[in-house]
Amino acid sequence: MTDKEKKKVLFLCTHNSARSQMAEGILRNLYGDKFEVFSAGTEPSRVNPYAIRAMQEIGIDISAHSSKHMDKFEGMRIDYVVTVCDNAKQSCPTFPGAAHNIHKGFSDPSKFRGKDEEILLGFKQVRDEIGGWIEKEFEMK
Repeated sequence: MTDKEKKKVLFLCTHNSARSQMAEGILRNLYGDKFEVFSAGTEPSRVNPYAIRAMQEIGIDISAHSSKHMDKFEGMRIDYVVTVCDNAKQSCPTFPGAAHNIHKGFSDPSKFRGKDEEILLGFKQVRDEIGGWIEKEFEMK
């Protein structure tokens, strides 16, 4: 399937630092033959190092990803816009040009506190929740 035939998916969260970045990497890894995948934020910052580490543990490298503002995708025809946090859903309940808007909120791993390994464990739990949901949600699309 060529990139022009692939459906476009945009994952949105507030900072485009963890949840949307992990979702982008997971969907591309699982179903990259069917989907062209992007992520962005309403207030982009930087990709969280814990997100990078959690993804590396399952063999997905997002270390070259960058945090992007959702305006970068304005005017682009997107098949599925997926908000993965409640703040992004409130800021952007619908995305202009989106054929379908989906919301699935996940815990914000950047709010986890504790020792290094405890924080990483929290990121891995959110990563696994996102992965399980993506596997079911996009398998038949």
